[in-house]
Amino acid sequence: MAFEQKNNYTFYDLVEIIKVLRNPDSGCLWDKAQTHKSIRQEFIEETYEVIEAIDNDDKELLKEELGDVLLQVVFHTEIETENGSFNIDDVADGVCKKLIIRHPHIFGNVEADTVDEILKNWDNIKMQTKSQKTQSEVLEGVSKALPSLMRSQKLQKKAGKVGFDWADIHGAMDKLKEEVSELDEAVNEDNQSHIEEELGDVLFSAVNIARFAHIDAEKTLYNACEKFIRRFTAMEQSARQQNIIIEKTDLDTLNKLWENVKNNT
Repeated sequence: MAFEQKNNYTFYDLVEIIKVLRNPDSGCLWDKAQTHKSIRQEFIEETYEVIEAIDNDDKELLKEELGDVLLQVVFHTEIETENGSFNIDDVADGVCKKLIIRHPHIFGNVEADTVDEILKNWDNIKMQTKSQKTQSEVLEGVSKALPSLMRSQKLQKKAGKVGFDWADIHGAMDKLKEEVSELDEAVNEDNQSHIEEELGDVLFSAVNIARFAHIDAEKTLYNACEKFIRRFTAMEQSARQQNIIIEKTDLDTLNKLWENVKNNT
């Protein structure tokens, strides 16, 4: 299939390139073989790489990674174009209509003078357009594919909007303590399924604390992971300076090294 090479390309050039790569006769063997499910993980990974570029405030990397996400959008759309389901213009048409419908204070006659009013309108319109008649359906509408901490926080926020919530963070803290106590009982019973259930309740309750504190639970755990790596690295370096091989050292010694690092970071 002929393709005109240029010095600069546009969005529709990308659409055309994917068509060339998936051409049944002359396309790339790998690209032709892909399905929605076979490249599902790549979509997830590319999205997280965009997030990393944002976190690092790296504009050049952000431009590159957004391109990789855009590639995924076009690739998945091309699969459905081949099936006769929809094309890239249909995708754009859908999101344009969604934005117009959900911003009646901009594109319609609705007045909304505060962010709270805007968000309330957004939620109401979203329920209507998705034919959600109950709050349970709203909760079911939260994607199950989200990371669980993120999903937990969204579920709690939506439940809170209809009044099913603690009065303040102290109620959420008391609930977390209650769940920790129940986890302790499950551990003492040595009941694996009970431990799993109660640990889930502890994690869910901990997310509630984050929500009340206006903290992103997913980001908070990410930061905790990064802190753990930094401290472990420092502990290992300290051990090396003392001629201690951590793989062959008892736990008490490692804990002392860890506490020393912790107190100094």
